[in-house]
Amino acid sequence: MNELPQQLVNGLLLGSMYGLVAIGYTMVYGIVQLINFAHGEIFMTGAFGALSVYLWVLPNGTTMWIALPLMLIGAMLVASLVAVGAERFAYRPLRGAPRLAPLITAIGLSLALQQAVWAWYPEATSARTFPQIEGGPFHIGDVTIQTGDVFLLAAAPISMGVLAYFVMKTRTGRGMQATAQDPDTAKLMGVNTDRIIVVAFALGAAFAAVGGVAYGLKYGQIDYRMGFILGLKAFTAAVLGGIGNIYGAMIGGVVLGIAETLATAYIADIPGMDQFGSQSWADVWAFVLLILVLLFRPQGLLGERVADRA
Repeated sequence: MNELPQQLVNGLLLGSMYGLVAIGYTMVYGIVQLINFAHGEIFMTGAFGALSVYLWVLPNGTTMWIALPLMLIGAMLVASLVAVGAERFAYRPLRGAPRLAPLITAIGLSLALQQAVWAWYPEATSARTFPQIEGGPFHIGDVTIQTGDVFLLAAAPISMGVLAYFVMKTRTGRGMQATAQDPDTAKLMGVNTDRIIVVAFALGAAFAAVGGVAYGLKYGQIDYRMGFILGLKAFTAAVLGGIGNIYGAMIGGVVLGIAETLATAYIADIPGMDQFGSQSWADVWAFVLLILVLLFRPQGLLGERVADRA
């Protein structure tokens, strides 16, 4: 059996999840030049928001085909509220401060969100089981797709389509483009830049929440530390695609996911490289790729959509 198609699909699925989270990084950076390192924890709170809806809102025994849309709405609401609160109380007061101040604040907020979820879910010291969709897996030729992955295959392109329409066709989306290009001029033209920034945080958090639900369905469990490494990988995807470019974020995520999957699967086949192809090295390849991108193409695959306003 040819394993390459399966590995490519695995990489596509993993990369789509990275891309959903990377959108939040790139939207916020494109508008306010802020790298929100707490965004991985926004992804995590979305996953726990979905689990909370399943455990505490829905009746016991609700089938996942009915529960999943409600869980997704709950995840997006929780993540968006957390992100908007972070923007209002943690980042907005520092908007005119040196760049190091919001960066340190983001790291502190990341730790605070982890501890808040740990306190809300005392059992979260160990992984919490995430409800799964019944049925599957599905076989298409040499490729096997798990039932949980079907959600991600549908959610990623739908999310990108909705985002593209919002940014290109709506008044708020055009306001986001104007604010990204020149916030001072946009303000003079009547754009409420504060509201635009809030919308960017909320939208990025909503897409991260979709990724959080996809993570739970894919791996069957979540925990309060899940956002740290995945958030760093999503940031890598944003840089790879061209931070500030929302389409580049998804492309960067897919490229990163495929590269990580293929490296993990095939480097062990190279003589003397057995230890480097193991799953424990999967995280390493993502950051090796980040280093290479920063060295040879720091603007990313699609280049920066916004000018550097430093």
